[in-house]
Amino acid sequence: MPFIDLKSQYAALKTSIDARIQAVLDHGQYIMGPEVQELEQQLAAYVGVKHCITVASGTEALLIALMALDLQPGDEVITTPFTFAATAEVIVLLGGVPVFVDIEPDTCNIDARLIEAAITDRTRAIMPVSLYGQVADMDAINAIAARHGGIPVIEDAAQSFGASYRGAEGGTASGPAGENADERADERADERARREGHGGVRRSCGLSTWGATSFFPSKPLGCYGDGGALFTNDDTLAQAAREIRVHGQSQRYTHTRVGVGGRMDTLQCAIVLGKLERFDWEVQQRLSLGDRYQQLLADLPLQRLAVRPDRDCVWAQFTVQVAHREAVIQNLKAAGIPTAIHYPRPLHRQAAYADRCRVPAPLPHADAAAAQVMSLPMSPDLTHAQQDQVVAALRDALRDAQATAASAAATAPGSVNANAPARTA
Repeated sequence: MPFIDLKSQYAALKTSIDARIQAVLDHGQYIMGPEVQELEQQLAAYVGVKHCITVASGTEALLIALMALDLQPGDEVITTPFTFAATAEVIVLLGGVPVFVDIEPDTCNIDARLIEAAITDRTRAIMPVSLYGQVADMDAINAIAARHGGIPVIEDAAQSFGASYRGAEGGTASGPAGENADERADERADERARREGHGGVRRSCGLSTWGATSFFPSKPLGCYGDGGALFTNDDTLAQAAREIRVHGQSQRYTHTRVGVGGRMDTLQCAIVLGKLERFDWEVQQRLSLGDRYQQLLADLPLQRLAVRPDRDCVWAQFTVQVAHREAVIQNLKAAGIPTAIHYPRPLHRQAAYADRCRVPAPLPHADAAAAQVMSLPMSPDLTHAQQDQVVAALRDALRDAQATAASAAATAPGSVNANAPARTA
C-alpha cells in the first residue's frame, strides 16, 4: 500500500497531464512560458486574491515573502516550533530570529493566545503554519497583528492549499505598516467581492498579508518536482516578489533589489494546470476520507486531531498521536502499512536552530506532540477497502504494542510481580 498514491492520480489525469507537458515541449518556453501566467491567474481566482506569484518551491515562497517585507538581521518572526525546518530556515538565512510559541495540543497548530506575549519592538512578522491541512486561527492572529501596528502575517500554507476557513468576516487584516485606512477599506471591499464569487468561502492562502504554499509532489496540489506560490492582495508586495524571484530585476538586466533565482519551471506549472481539472473532487475526497478515518478510529486508544467547527482540513497528512510509537510503527510495517512522522523533533531542539531562536516560554505541547505523532496513508485515491485495512492493522498494532509495554514493565527491575509469593518478615 502506498503512503501517498500518486500513480493512481496520474492514471486518472494522464491524458490532461500528458497534453499539457507536450504543449510545453512543442513551444519550447521552459522558463516563464505562457503556462506560468495561466496558472497564476487560475490560482489567484481559486484563492480569491489579486495576485499569485509562482516560485521555485514552498521554501522559496517563504523566503521571498520575508525578503519582500525587507526582513533585516536581528528582526524577529513569531512562529511555531512544530513544523518542517523550512519555516525557521528562511528566517535564519536572512539573519532573523525565529521566536517560538507553543501549539494547541489538539490541533497541533500554533496557539494564537500565546502570540501577543511574544511580541517585542523587534517583531517584524508572524508566521503561523496551517499544519496537516487545517488553517490556524487566522482571524485571531490577524487581530493581534493589527493591534500592534499592522504586523505582517505570513500563512505557511504548504500543507493546506484548498482548505476553507469561515471564522469571522474580518477580512485579511494586517497589511504593511504605514498603509492608510482608506487603502485598507478599499482592499477589504475588493476582497468581499472576490469572496462572493466563492459563495463567501475564504480559502487558505488568502487570509493574511501573504499566503505561501508548496507544490511538492506529496502536497494536496502537487507537481512532479519542486514548486510553490505566493498569494497577496497587496500590489507593492506582489511587485517586489515578482522582481525578487528573477534576481531582483524590474526588467531584463535592470536589478532594482537583491533577489534569487526563484522561478517555477514552465513544465511544473503545466503539470499543476493538468491536476487542477479534478482538484475540487480531490479536496472533497480528502474531506470525506478524513471524516471516515475519524469515525473508524473513534474507539481506539489514540488521540485524533481536532478540526475546528469554523474550518475544514484537507489532510495533507492524516496524523494521530499514539503511545509506544516506535513499536506501533514496526507492527504496522510488518502488516504492510506505511507510516511517517511529521515531525519527530521540534525546531527549538534541533541543533541548527537551538542557538538561533528565542523561546519566551516553555513549549510542552510541541515536545509532547513530537514524541507521539504518526501519519497514516492518505491520498484522494485511497479506497475504503484500503482504509479499512489500515484501521484493522492499527487496532492490532496498538494492542500488541500495549501488551509488549505492559510485559516489559512487569519484568523490569523493581517491579512487583503479582504471581510471585509474598515475602514474609
